[in-house]
Amino acid sequence: MVRVAATVPSSVLDYSARVGQVAGRRRSANWIAVASLILLNAVTTRPAKPQSAGAQSTGARLDGASPSLPSISPHDLAAEAAANELLALHHKGSYLRYRMETVNERGDQVRDIIESKDGTVARLILKDGKPLTAEQDKAERERLNDMLASPAVFAKHVKNGESEKSTADKLVPMIADAMNNTYTPGQPQSGRNGGAPEIVMDYKPNPKWVPPSTQAQALTGLQGRVWIDAKAHYVVRMEGTIFRPVNFGWGMLAHIYPGGKLEMDQTNVGDNRWIFTDFSMNLSVRALMVKKLDIHSSAKTSNHQKLGPMSYQDAIHLLLATPLPER
Repeated sequence: MVRVAATVPSSVLDYSARVGQVAGRRRSANWIAVASLILLNAVTTRPAKPQSAGAQSTGARLDGASPSLPSISPHDLAAEAAANELLALHHKGSYLRYRMETVNERGDQVRDIIESKDGTVARLILKDGKPLTAEQDKAERERLNDMLASPAVFAKHVKNGESEKSTADKLVPMIADAMNNTYTPGQPQSGRNGGAPEIVMDYKPNPKWVPPSTQAQALTGLQGRVWIDAKAHYVVRMEGTIFRPVNFGWGMLAHIYPGGKLEMDQTNVGDNRWIFTDFSMNLSVRALMVKKLDIHSSAKTSNHQKLGPMSYQDAIHLLLATPLPER
């Protein structure tokens, strides 16, 4: 449920456009880290054009009954799942190529993404369901060629992602103590795990837990349900609701209204390599004592392909050599 950026973007337009990009850099929009990133960044920025944050339905096919409960406690299973989320985040020695579609105030954008041994690179390939114009494609090519020409440009790109990972490394291990996790036997399966059995847990804030930082405060207003692969102990699905107001800086910096929704799905693409496939949020926030804003954003990944290790230069050359889709 949580992750926080080290710096605050200048607008929700920039932020919501980055949600999918950031998740892509993380490889696995882990159930702990993403929510904190969203909660802190969304409340401290404002969009040019607010959108309505209606209720979401999961769209999941919830089939079958839960398997027998594990012998370990819910606290220990949550701690193990959180540790696995960090493994998915850093994915050492594992590299993928995939497409990521983000939908937000900037429209619908699809990117071709490659994980190199030096860091992730991406190329915009579709915008609002249409092929890029010649001008848009030229801008993307120039951006990527700038990274080839100047390693410092790429290093800055990587540094941003590493800063976000560093924050996740601090926050993710808090989840087992920050939340009261309880098994909910007899609940339906997510229908998103290829038939593999899942353990279902409900979570809500632990009233005895004291957040050690402003970022960690985001955990105190979130509750929901999580589906965990019964064998691998990775999160398959997370649903979260902002069930009570969350204040940052006594409400003067930001205020999150109750009723917001967060949803995330992950999948194993092989060899126990997990990555998010869907992530969405609907939030109502007030930033810096200004008016209430409704925010919606979503991200999806698809076409996951395993790759061998390559340099970021080779990854960029591969992106540039790939013909753009016609749709």
